Amino acid sequence: MTEAVETATTSAVVESDLSVEVADTSMLCEDIRQVVLAPVGGGTLPSFTPGSHIAVTWKPGTRNSYSLTGPAIEPDHYSISVRLDRAGAGGSRWVHNLAVGDQVTTSRPRSAFAPIPNARHHVLVAGGIGVTPILSHVRAAVQWRRSFEVIYSFRSGFGAHVEDLIELCGDRLTMVETPEQFWDHVTPTLTRQPIGTHLYTCGPTQMIDAVTEAALAEGWPLQRVHSEPFSSGISAGGEPFTATLGRTGTAVTVGPDTSLLDALLDNGFDVPNLCRQGVCGECKLPVRGGRIEHRDLYLTDEEKSTGDVMMPCVSRAAGADLELDL
Repeated sequence: MTEAVETATTSAVVESDLSVEVADTSMLCEDIRQVVLAPVGGGTLPSFTPGSHIAVTWKPGTRNSYSLTGPAIEPDHYSISVRLDRAGAGGSRWVHNLAVGDQVTTSRPRSAFAPIPNARHHVLVAGGIGVTPILSHVRAAVQWRRSFEVIYSFRSGFGAHVEDLIELCGDRLTMVETPEQFWDHVTPTLTRQPIGTHLYTCGPTQMIDAVTEAALAEGWPLQRVHSEPFSSGISAGGEPFTATLGRTGTAVTVGPDTSLLDALLDNGFDVPNLCRQGVCGECKLPVRGGRIEHRDLYLTDEEKSTGDVMMPCVSRAAGADLELDL
């Protein structure tokens, strides 16, 4: 889950949350600010899997998720790089206004975009601010001496973490600034990979879809193609329906402009959630009955076909009724 999902998320603070303070800030490029968070009083923070994110509380009950870009094993700090979303709910602007010494509450790190440790080779493709989890993958690949290469696409002047990647990757890094340059490198890269290579893409949904389609056309098994979009652009609205909670029989009405997640939260049911765009998987709910209109980017095709789980932040009933295992 990367920082570009500028959507307010409601989640109660729990005992496992972390109290950190701002140790340093810097502008990496126009509109992208790096914030370094250190444990209050010193010490180390929980280790994390490369590709992990933390949820930062920026006002009571509201969080945004940002990818971790720094060292992963017993780190003395967490680093996040946040793009200012001028049209968003305000979380990125809050982060951009943080000053050294400010205290911040975050979740513990979570990941749905981890590298495959036994992959023969790793092809890492980043678009724009999607470089943040890719940088975390690169640090791990260097540390564990894994075979990898990186293709980083960004607009001129908006290449966050370019210096970090150059230092870590050397000649294993390709940087491009136009669609033509991007495909000039991606296409041959997808055609020449040995068996056992895994592909990881993070960036705009359109880029991920295009790279995934190109990889599958070249014969890549879907199990070796991984992605993490930073914005789904999916609407949660649709036809109204009723969700029945199977354990209590409670009926929850979901209106045409309301997500199932919001309807459950409004009726006092605590559902963990982060991205609210069908990307992170945090709000996954078990389903007992009814047809589901899956709109998320998290569940696999196989999971969707079973019809027993859904992402209530974007997915809806494909009919008038749905029964949840709640």
